[in-house]
Amino acid sequence: MSVTVFNPRIDDDAAAETTVTARAVTALKEQSSAQAPVEKSSTKKVFITTQGCQMNVYDSDKMLDVLGDSHGMQVTHNIDEADVLLMNTCSIREKAQEKVFSELGRWRKLKEKRPDLVIGVGGCVASQEGDNIQKRAPYVDMVFGPQTLHRLPELYDQSNDQRHVSPKNRIGTIDVSFPSIEKFDFLPEPRVEGYKAFVSIMEGCSKYCSFCVVPYTRGEELSRPLDDVLAEIDSLAAQGIREINLLGQNVNGYRGEKDDGSICRFAELLHYVSHVDGVERIRYTTSHPLEFTDDIIDAYAQLPELVSHLHLPVQSGSNAILAAMKRNHTIDVYIDQINKLKAIRPDIHLSSDFIIGFPGETDEDFQDTLNLAKELNFDHSYSFIYSKRPGTPAAELPDDVSFTTKKARLAEFQKVIVDSTLAKTHEMVSTTTRVLVEQVANRHPDCLIGTADNTRTVMFPYDPERSDELLGKIVSVRVTDFVSPHMVKGELIEVLA
Repeated sequence: MSVTVFNPRIDDDAAAETTVTARAVTALKEQSSAQAPVEKSSTKKVFITTQGCQMNVYDSDKMLDVLGDSHGMQVTHNIDEADVLLMNTCSIREKAQEKVFSELGRWRKLKEKRPDLVIGVGGCVASQEGDNIQKRAPYVDMVFGPQTLHRLPELYDQSNDQRHVSPKNRIGTIDVSFPSIEKFDFLPEPRVEGYKAFVSIMEGCSKYCSFCVVPYTRGEELSRPLDDVLAEIDSLAAQGIREINLLGQNVNGYRGEKDDGSICRFAELLHYVSHVDGVERIRYTTSHPLEFTDDIIDAYAQLPELVSHLHLPVQSGSNAILAAMKRNHTIDVYIDQINKLKAIRPDIHLSSDFIIGFPGETDEDFQDTLNLAKELNFDHSYSFIYSKRPGTPAAELPDDVSFTTKKARLAEFQKVIVDSTLAKTHEMVSTTTRVLVEQVANRHPDCLIGTADNTRTVMFPYDPERSDELLGKIVSVRVTDFVSPHMVKGELIEVLA
């Protein structure tokens, strides 16, 4: 699977993109390298590209799971050998639709050579465009939204049955509806590789920030029932998962129904997850300040499984801009929340999202954002130049901040964040940190690497013949050397769990 994510250092109108290899590709390579087949396998293969947020990455994994479960399909990273091409789209950037159609134009050439190739478009652009995708690109066989990915096997069968019908005579295979939370009831049992896993606990968002398209493409907030969430986590833990990352567009707004009909809020869910045997670390993303309540803050005092890292998007340091964004909180409220958390977890690492150059942003507004970054000493951030999201209220506002000004402000802001990141990584030297050991280092077979609570990669030497004894363990490492802004070296102190 090819995963395309937006680079937080984007400084022009063209989206910088980074392609990384997903976990499934590794498995595919290992499988295919065992023995070269004598003839072409009858097993169908899927190539998928994913744009945007972690929720989309999660959804793409589920697309592969449902097609694997229903049709025995396997993932491929070689587009030329694929039988099915899927594009999981994101509408967070301006002109996202045109970039989708541009990529589809390249895929059209593949279909002209191989008419049986099935092409599907999913994700947020699919939700926005609906049947316009097939009108503009009639060679696209399937269009589906984030809430209907579980219906992919049915859509595939419908498309496959019509593969010899001319595009103008086909029955459209489009499903961009919002069928509550039912998709989770139709997903196969989770399968894992490694020791970390994402679990989606809710869909959509009801905050309606003026710049955000999520409520229109993923619907309003719907939380999965508590028992369903815990059952998935139990299954993952039984397969060796040690770290759970809870996902949602507004994850700390979770309100899942219990079996007695009462409602479980997010802080309570954290307590439940911490009691699942095998789960040693808990993360979550993405939060909203309006839902970052005192009971969640108190959980950091009560649950050692909660990592000392919080991603809490603030978007701007200016109250005037926050009001224009319809964030419905002030900077004082945000700062107060962080100070409460730091009183409980002095070692907490904080990251956030920022939009630079929002309509109406003055020099004073930007200075407020810069001052906030300095005051709270963010560990890292995802910061973007503002661009219009089609269909959002902010898209109607006059975009009165010049691109040159936006670019200069972003560079100044990101320098503050980069300096903070470097300082925090250097400060780790001579301290001990908790690490989930994940694999043998590729270039250093005598070393193991893992992830610290604060998201840094940590490498330490170990006897190669005994490395399996530590994989998947939570260990304490004393940091001895700075390697890069996001990586350190150290020495093993003890095994914690």
